[in-house]
Order: sequence, then C-alpha cells, then structure tokens
Amino acid sequence: MISTTTTADDAPDASTSASDSSSVAAAPRPQVGASGGTDRYLPEHPTPVIECENVDIYYGAFRAVHDVSLVYGRHEITAMIGPSGCGKSTVLRSLNRMNDLIPGARVTGKISYHGQDMYGSGVDPIEVRRRIGMVFQKPNPFPKSIYDNIAYGPRVTGMKVDSMDDLVEEALRAAALWDEVKDKLKQSAYGLSGGQQQRLCIARTIAVRPEVILMDEPCSALDPIATARIEDLMEDLRKDFTIIIVTHNMQQAARVADRTAFFTAQAAEGTGDRTGQLVEFDLTSKIFSNPADRRTEDYISGRFG
Repeated sequence: MISTTTTADDAPDASTSASDSSSVAAAPRPQVGASGGTDRYLPEHPTPVIECENVDIYYGAFRAVHDVSLVYGRHEITAMIGPSGCGKSTVLRSLNRMNDLIPGARVTGKISYHGQDMYGSGVDPIEVRRRIGMVFQKPNPFPKSIYDNIAYGPRVTGMKVDSMDDLVEEALRAAALWDEVKDKLKQSAYGLSGGQQQRLCIARTIAVRPEVILMDEPCSALDPIATARIEDLMEDLRKDFTIIIVTHNMQQAARVADRTAFFTAQAAEGTGDRTGQLVEFDLTSKIFSNPADRRTEDYISGRFG
C-alpha cells in the first residue's frame, strides 16, 4: 500500500530568478561538493523509488508541464533546478499529490511509487502523503507547542506509538534540533528562529516515518548559517530517506545533490503560455561540469535564467 506526511497549508510558488542574464555573461560554474557524486559511489542509473513516465500536468486547460520522464533514486538527493516558471515546484507537488488540492489540476502520464501508479483508482492521497512528506518554502509550524507540532501527525493519522515522548525526541534528534529545544518542548513553536522552525518542520515530517522527503526551496527564507545547517541535515537524512529538492540556488544543488534535473520553459506559439519541460537529468557532477545540452550550459553559466 502507498502510504506520506500530514502538512500545513501549501507554500507560495517560487518567484525569484536564479540569475540576471542582463548582467552576467558567463558566471563561474558552481563547485560540486562532496555530495555531488565526488566522494561516494553512485550507480549510473538510480534505484527507483518514484518514477515519472511521460508526465503532463495541467491547471484547467493550461499545460504547465510537458512530457517529463524522471527517476528518483533510493537514498539519493535529487535536485530540480531551472528558471522561474519552468514547472519544478509543480512537478514536486505532483509527487505526493499536493496538486490535488488545486481546483482544475490534473496529471496525465504515470507517476509511480515502487511501481504502483500513484494516481490509480483506489489510491488514497492521504496515504500517499504519509509516505512521501513535504517541507515547504517558508517554515510553517503549527500554532502549537514544539512537542505538539511533532506529535500532531502521528496522532491524527492514528499511528501506533509505544511512547510519544520517545518519538518526539527521535524526530527532533534526526532534525538536529533536540539539544536546542529539549528544555522548552511545551513552549510555542513560534518562539524559534526561522532556521529552527524549518528544522522543526522537517522533524514534523520525519515523525510519521515517511520514506521520501520533498523540499520546495527549504532554505530560500533562511540566512546563510541556517542554510548550511539544513544542508548538513540533508546529508545526514539521506542515509534513511530519499530526498527531492527544488532550489533556485545552483550552488546549493552542486553542494548537496547526487543527481540534478534541469528544467526550462518554452513559450507556446500564439498564446505565449510557458510550459515547463525537462531538458537534462544526470549525475550532479556531470550536469555542472559537462552538460549534454547547450541550454543547461547556458543556465549554469549564467547566460540566462
């Protein structure tokens, strides 16, 4: 059975551009970090957890994304990069059926989880979201205590827990937050800093024990120090989870991702409607050092975006 995480309200769409093509002719390539395939073995092809096959995503009559085929690998970090409006977040939200909450949204093609059609008849989207959790662009703690934020998901889903106290501690430790909050678990989550709130949201996701964590620009509202902590956390979490991240920060993709998918948008003749499409998907080290498509080269070098 497909089973993801209870989440709060959806986050706003990304709207900032990755670079200014009018002022950057050929920016230096981001340096690929340790997670970019340089210090651990990665097979040529990922072991599939989620697969997209010829996926189109529509909002009413508007086709937002066209013909995406992509494999997200087990215990890997996959980054999706590209200019604003290229469909990265739309694809991400389709991976745990968050788009179901948008009137008129629909998916054609096939998105499968361990081979099971995620949009097939009889599949419960709540069960999908329990297994495939989501962390949004802005930290969105519930108006509850730190403890109750973590306990909320297990409680509302009826998850069997031997000790809620132990589960809360386990989730907070996994999110590298326990030592900072262990003496104030009954205090409001709103009293935490932005970076702490985002790690709390990650802990809340972990608490229902998903297999996959989706992250929609999780560091865009954070300062560099908080961003570095989240990136270090992703590196640790990869041992137990599959992580899929949307980011406008190419340096971040180069630092944390094992594989990277580059998307762009193409304007339709006549209407000018921009439809997102997958250009290239490969090991991060190859995407940033020797991309196969000129459009990828132009984007990562700052010629457009």
